Amino acid sequence: MSSNRSGLPPRERSQRRSSKGSTKKKKQSSGARKFLKVLLTVIILLVIGVGIYLGSMVVTLNDVIDETGSPEAVAPENSAKVKPITMLLLGTDYRPETGTHLTDVMMVIAINPETKSATIVSLPRDTRMQMDGYKTNKINAFYPNFLAKEKKSGISAKQEMKTMMSKYFDLTIDYVVVMNFQGFRDVVDALGGVDVNVDANMCYRDRADGTDINLQQGAQHLDGDKALGYVRYRKSNCSPKTKASDDFDRNRRQNEVLHALMDQAKSMNGVLGAGNVIKAIGKNVETDFESAQMKNMITTYWNISKENVDFMPVTGEWKSPYVYLNETEFEQAKQALKDELAGTNLPAKDESSSLDGK
Repeated sequence: MSSNRSGLPPRERSQRRSSKGSTKKKKQSSGARKFLKVLLTVIILLVIGVGIYLGSMVVTLNDVIDETGSPEAVAPENSAKVKPITMLLLGTDYRPETGTHLTDVMMVIAINPETKSATIVSLPRDTRMQMDGYKTNKINAFYPNFLAKEKKSGISAKQEMKTMMSKYFDLTIDYVVVMNFQGFRDVVDALGGVDVNVDANMCYRDRADGTDINLQQGAQHLDGDKALGYVRYRKSNCSPKTKASDDFDRNRRQNEVLHALMDQAKSMNGVLGAGNVIKAIGKNVETDFESAQMKNMITTYWNISKENVDFMPVTGEWKSPYVYLNETEFEQAKQALKDELAGTNLPAKDESSSLDGK
């Protein structure tokens, strides 16, 4: 997956960074947001690359799709096989231990069947949302607020988010997908764990939500809970304290886990656990996709090249309590989504795939 932006601003603490003689204070990236970026990337690749699991898993896959999606029909002209579509991906911090629904990750995706490419734009969780018709707030607070008002308003939180973000990005968002922390743990466990080379000792404990990160340096086979701790780890509160992680450390670890998961998915454990992977995704995802459209997506994009997925995180400047988006980057990101839908955002040619016949 390509990236043409720098990492997102931090969440809890700030650092000074010089650029052309000026110093700007930016937040460090949240371990939770970073972890969810990995989770969403894995889910995206599994959804649009689910051909790995086709075959003996067709029945399981169909059952999960039918349970997850809605039964409405999709008009032929609106099929993902022929029509570019957009979706809003929300990664919540929900776990059984917390019960919270803050959207630590927010991404808008445009995907085009003609070019077999996708553009993914992500926003910082603390982005200041100021727009007519909405009370100014952090962008990650809107979904739980909409959830709390569902019964009174009669409008689903997913629909409210889709409406708001369509206005914000100045384009029509067709679908919304909501997924959570538990999904990451379940996917790793379904694949039989993941092999990583832990680069340093890591120790952090939080009784409030049951977090217990205690990893030793060296090659490790991690289950879902430990893998979650590995990608979330930022700092230590143990005695003796272990070395804290900066953004570069976490980015490297998340890429390591992502690639290890992809390798594991192709292994015998991945084949044997494919049904559980599909079920894990189904249990931890809510969406307004029609089941038929989800099947259209799979048949259309199962062999999409990673080189044709352009990831664009929009950065910004931290001024407590908000992140103020870089307006130039945001406008470029909105235009990239529109170009993707129009088919003018041409993907890079995948030379390796043409050579090996994939």
